[in-house]
Amino acid sequence: MIRAVLADDEVLARQKLRQLLREETNVEIVGEGASASETIELVRATEPELLFLDIRMPGMDGFDVVGALSSNKEFAMPSIIFTTAHDQYAVRAFEIHAADYLLKPFTAERLRTAVQRVLGQIQDAEQEKNRTNGRNHAESPYTNRIVFKSRGRILFLPVTDIRWVKAEENYVRICTASETHLLRETMAGLEERLDPQLFLRVHRSSIVNLQFVKEVRSEPHGEFTVVMLDGQKVVMSRSYRSRISELLIHN
Repeated sequence: MIRAVLADDEVLARQKLRQLLREETNVEIVGEGASASETIELVRATEPELLFLDIRMPGMDGFDVVGALSSNKEFAMPSIIFTTAHDQYAVRAFEIHAADYLLKPFTAERLRTAVQRVLGQIQDAEQEKNRTNGRNHAESPYTNRIVFKSRGRILFLPVTDIRWVKAEENYVRICTASETHLLRETMAGLEERLDPQLFLRVHRSSIVNLQFVKEVRSEPHGEFTVVMLDGQKVVMSRSYRSRISELLIHN
């Protein structure tokens, strides 16, 4: 059971969220805040695992709330799901590792997706804690998800869903199992954000996720092709041949 706090200065917004959460049997609401200062005190007192947080609130905004709570290093920060009518704060929300970003008005299905994401993160954290037996490990410098706008949606895409990436002029096309997304980003910039143990640049215009690579095939004239599990073929430069062989052996 996830203990949650609802923070929104609009009574009707809190009421609607509370009604939607009645369908989520894994969530227990332990308090509601109508202002930033009230929310900070409430979260510190109840220590919830999840905070539904509006961004525009009286006195301080939602980011100020997160900053105040995180200033105490001994306090266990709850997972944050932002609820707002404004999409311009999505990138900033991603930068502070928000679990999700719900644009009002959102559906029960969209809310359920966000809650399930938090449940998964909590379970993963517990499993990691058990595996490491309390040992402290440095946080990975690589991103675990990418946030962007696509077809009128704001997506928080886990990098593990990415199968391969292709450069298209001043953009990159990110390919997943069922969709492709065009982002205004450079290959070099994206490559720096991705874990090199999982992602490999096989060509100046292509990056592949090694978890979805089936084989590397030799072609006539000394060229090579990376064959993905779904049959997609990605051209590989000769200079990357030894690197991908080494990584595939260890994965």
